[in-house]
Amino acid sequence: MRVLRKQAIGENLLYLMVWAAIILVPVLNSQMMSELHINLENVLIAWRQIAPYLVIFIIHNYLLAPRLMLRRHYKAYVLCDIALIILVFWIVYLYEERLSDHLALQGTPEAVDAYRKASFSNLEIYWNVVLGFFMTGANTGIKLIYQSMRDEQKMEELKRQNLQAEMDYLKYQINPHFFMNTLNNIHALIDIDTECAKSAVIELSKMMRYVLYDSGRELIPLNKDLQFLQNYIELMRIRYTDTVDIRVEYPHDLPEQVSIPPLLLIVFVENAFKHGISYNRPSFIRLTVAYTEGRVRCTVINSRHGGARQHGPGIGLENVRKRLALIYGEENYSLEIREETDTYTANLIIPTRHA
Repeated sequence: MRVLRKQAIGENLLYLMVWAAIILVPVLNSQMMSELHINLENVLIAWRQIAPYLVIFIIHNYLLAPRLMLRRHYKAYVLCDIALIILVFWIVYLYEERLSDHLALQGTPEAVDAYRKASFSNLEIYWNVVLGFFMTGANTGIKLIYQSMRDEQKMEELKRQNLQAEMDYLKYQINPHFFMNTLNNIHALIDIDTECAKSAVIELSKMMRYVLYDSGRELIPLNKDLQFLQNYIELMRIRYTDTVDIRVEYPHDLPEQVSIPPLLLIVFVENAFKHGISYNRPSFIRLTVAYTEGRVRCTVINSRHGGARQHGPGIGLENVRKRLALIYGEENYSLEIREETDTYTANLIIPTRHA
């Protein structure tokens, strides 16, 4: 809405500048012709000739064009435009005829001659109407250009709102999916170790605070997102204890203004724990996050057992792919998935943004 308001102000400023120039031209011309001083009589004569066009412009710009032409009432607009121009110049013509007769009766021949210099009667009304149409046509063209700009701006805003709604939908699909898996983990811990289950609830509360209060933002500091990953990994450590080799490496001195969209990286870590761990075979998870030259590289490598495909039609990875495409476009990020015999690797590179 601010952009639309600025465009409306810009349009009115354009009209103001044009009319200011038209009004000042007689003053400058008079000064140039007289060399030493402004000929006020000639300036007033010019202004009298400009006045009817200014009246037509004001009525056309603020009444006829917005209420008829821009609302697509074209027939009514053309008829009203013709009627306005003819009516104004007819009134001016009648006024000048009366004033001319009055000056002829009471004034001097010099006064009558001076008046006729400023009169429209020496110009056929046909040409006045043509000039009037030219002016209203120019005004219409400018209004159509600005209207096109406003329509384009509204379409961009609508696309942005639809995009944001779609991203929110995808993000809020991830939240229940994520908490369902986490609660299943805590449920399993209750039967194994009650104290560990209590610790898991504490870690879960930290994560819920992030999801409920921070993940609704468009951008989140990378530090906070990494702390969220660390809380999740600590929760998983409680469940798996020493049966899984979990190694995490990420920078601890990141600038606070370095930000990324929330809940992007967790999907890959959660996927690694869900599909990369076996209770019967040695398992490992490697998480590496690096920040260089305005880009974040997140690499998750985990063990792969039984040769099965790690990710099927689950909503986690599918949603993160859609979110990445919506946020960054098809070419502004890199997501590489490699499935080998014993390992599964997800490598994501995204540009950072400043909150």
